[in-house]
Amino acid sequence: MKLGEGVEAAIHCAATLASVKGNSTMPGAALAESFGLSPSYLLKHLNMLTAERILESVPGPAGGYRLARPAERITLLDIVLAIEGREPAFRCGEIRQRGPVKIDASAYVKPCGINAAMLKAERAYRATLAETRLSDIVADYEAEGDPRSFAASCAFIARNQRPQKSAATKQI
Repeated sequence: MKLGEGVEAAIHCAATLASVKGNSTMPGAALAESFGLSPSYLLKHLNMLTAERILESVPGPAGGYRLARPAERITLLDIVLAIEGREPAFRCGEIRQRGPVKIDASAYVKPCGINAAMLKAERAYRATLAETRLSDIVADYEAEGDPRSFAASCAFIARNQRPQKSAATKQI
């Protein structure tokens, strides 16, 4: 099964945003810079994550992106489905019923064994992604990642996060 580069970018961005403090945001351009991606390419994926309520987009000059819910409540499956869609990766076209060796349709009453095997594998794959929370990925990186990489990531976040005024501050 091959997932698009957008899935990798989406998971990395969500993991980065999990480390942004409080209700602060990070601009899409900074996220793109962080991973060496085109801002327009990444924006498409950030918008998909926003549409699925994984991210929240805050407008304005001090705006950007932040997680829409705690990292403990976001799974890798949530992110993959937001980017790749909900359709199974394998789609059986029933090609066994075409070509010169096809026979009467009554011979094909049982489901295609290949389709059944592929859907079983997809269920296992999705179950594993559903068990893996974004917070698990972040915790593993903090505990097992190279300290230099972790320090560089923290410094990048500190430089690029944008604190947001709270609702109480805006009313004063």
